[in-house]
Amino acid sequence: MIQLIENGEKTGKLTKEELAILLKSSDWDAELFQAADRVRQHYMGNAVHLRGLIEFSNICRQNCCYCGLRRDNTVIERYRLAPETILDFARKAKSYGYQTVVLQSGEDLYYTVDKLVSVIREIKKLDLAITLSIGEKSREEYAAYKKAGADRYLLRIETTDKELYRRLDPGMNWEHRARCLMDLKSLGYELGSGSLVGLPGQTIESLADDILFFKEIDADMIGIGPFIPNGDTPLKYEAGGTFNLSVKVMALVRLLLRNINIPATTAMETLHPQGRILALQRGANVVMPNVTEGDYRRLYALYPGKICINDTPAHCRGCITGKIVGIGRFVSTDYGFRPKSE
Repeated sequence: MIQLIENGEKTGKLTKEELAILLKSSDWDAELFQAADRVRQHYMGNAVHLRGLIEFSNICRQNCCYCGLRRDNTVIERYRLAPETILDFARKAKSYGYQTVVLQSGEDLYYTVDKLVSVIREIKKLDLAITLSIGEKSREEYAAYKKAGADRYLLRIETTDKELYRRLDPGMNWEHRARCLMDLKSLGYELGSGSLVGLPGQTIESLADDILFFKEIDADMIGIGPFIPNGDTPLKYEAGGTFNLSVKVMALVRLLLRNINIPATTAMETLHPQGRILALQRGANVVMPNVTEGDYRRLYALYPGKICINDTPAHCRGCITGKIVGIGRFVSTDYGFRPKSE
């Protein structure tokens, strides 16, 4: 097992079978996490990139069984932010020292190409990098957002198990989602993807496939999070994922994709009080604090137990900075693009 970990650290290569062996065993987790941290330090340094998250709509046309924003959830109180409110949050993010904002929403068709292009152009005037996380669009739409100034796009594949995807994402098509990723890559975006760990019916082997898929598409950012059952979804009685398996998948992603950006996801801290800091010590180098204000934080209810819903953006910025400094790291002052080469 030590030899497997050392080989992954040295070469950036592990087979599906080797990944599955490491995921199934818990005896060598400490060594795996230490190796991931060394790779992170060597290729990415000690900077932690902060991305200010703006959750601008919880309305979604899709009906994913694991997501609290799903179309058929009639319990959730829906909202969408006016373009000027989005811009106001972006200006405040800039004032807090963020170099990137992440515009995230459900697949809300109210925001037409023209509306979003206008928002992107105005935010770009603030000298901010822009990440979009707004779901499946046509290549033409992606091209319009890129031309307007969007830099990155986050579209999680969620799982590479096509049968599992078919069951949990009704009305959607895995091949179409993969095509969206290829469109984004070819248009010059920094490409972000990721997966949920602990979905009902998911196997260790499919998690290994996820990791190899991210390597195959040469993703620039990968977000790994545990599946947390939401009481307003069809999966409300499922067991959910664990913090430890999620962070192991994340650590193995770091071994294989050595110079990419990996966020310490908020969902990890929902399951463990020190989740984001532990993730930063096990391969992650990005945190995405919420800069959305007011009750919108609570209403963007992907899963229950979401942290910091009553905090202000200023408090979140100060809190995470203190935690980062406390582990001997520092907050980056640049845009945090993926290094050009290893």
